[in-house]
Amino acid sequence: MKFLTTPAFDSDYRRLKPEHAAEFKKVVREKFIPACDAMSTDPASPWPSSLRVKAVRGASGVLEMTWSFASPDGRATFELVTVDGELFVRWRRVGNHDVFKKP
Repeated sequence: MKFLTTPAFDSDYRRLKPEHAAEFKKVVREKFIPACDAMSTDPASPWPSSLRVKAVRGASGVLEMTWSFASPDGRATFELVTVDGELFVRWRRVGNHDVFKKP
């Protein structure tokens, strides 16, 4: 699975504390990427329940993921897009619950 980012995500990510950015990267590497790989071979594969992936209300095609339940309350929004016939994850926002204001 390949990834793209939006300017809003890049800006959000730069504002994360280093330990929060490290936790986000760890969750993506250990849980999110394997789930994406499974989904790319079998679209019916479920997301890991620990990530709480679900659709963002009022934002068609945008999904949310919880990457931390403790400090910080880590959330990220993303969408699945096809570029030249290949499936990508486009990260839209990352941070706390405020990312839902403009997912």
